[in-house]
Amino acid sequence: MPTPPESGRVPAPGAPAAATDVHDEAARGGTAPQARRALVVTASNRASAGVYPDKGGPLLAAGLTDLGFAVDGPRVVPDGDPVERALREAVAAGYAVVVTTGGTGISPTDRTPEATRRVLDYEVPGIAEAIRAEGLAKVPTAALSRGLAGVAGSTLIVNLPGSTGGVRDGLAVLGRLLTHAVEQLHGGDHPSPADAGSTGGPADAVSPGGSPRGTCHAGPPSASSGPGSSSGPAGPEGSGDLPGSPS
Repeated sequence: MPTPPESGRVPAPGAPAAATDVHDEAARGGTAPQARRALVVTASNRASAGVYPDKGGPLLAAGLTDLGFAVDGPRVVPDGDPVERALREAVAAGYAVVVTTGGTGISPTDRTPEATRRVLDYEVPGIAEAIRAEGLAKVPTAALSRGLAGVAGSTLIVNLPGSTGGVRDGLAVLGRLLTHAVEQLHGGDHPSPADAGSTGGPADAVSPGGSPRGTCHAGPPSASSGPGSSSGPAGPEGSGDLPGSPS
């Protein structure tokens, strides 16, 4: 089924996509991220052209919903510069979390990490490293994924591979830390030692595998840049291509 053309607009959190212009939202001063809102962005030339359906985006949206987030998307855009535009509009629209899928590999069109880096104020390399490690436990080609994670304004942005396996690996990691990371970005405290095993948020109840959330220290900008993401059993599929594509 063909995918509608990429519109150049991201719906403001909680509003119908067709009725919202994020530039109007920003002009009204509505740039403060609203906690617990998330946007899914799929980066794929072929999915955006309707060559095949986006599979990773809907899976990611469902997973984030299960983690307790109110999710918009997936918004399917071509690889490269359209990803950067989608991210900038999402930050302006006030999303607490933006998770991308696709475009993290090493094929000529895989440029999601570059687009993301231009938007970020600072990286949180431990998140990307953990996602890549999750995939490496299953398939060696997870090492080819270059996804980033970091903060733009008060929005946490995370890149995942385009394969459904890579999305599942990413959700397994995010289920252990995403809620706490968002809380910290919005002024929350670290969990006490007594609560170290469970932070008490929605992700504790529904995180993949039943694992408790971990701790993400979203602190000052770091000089280190930690590339990496993961892939699942189908391979990293950086651009959201068909299973087994090492891109």
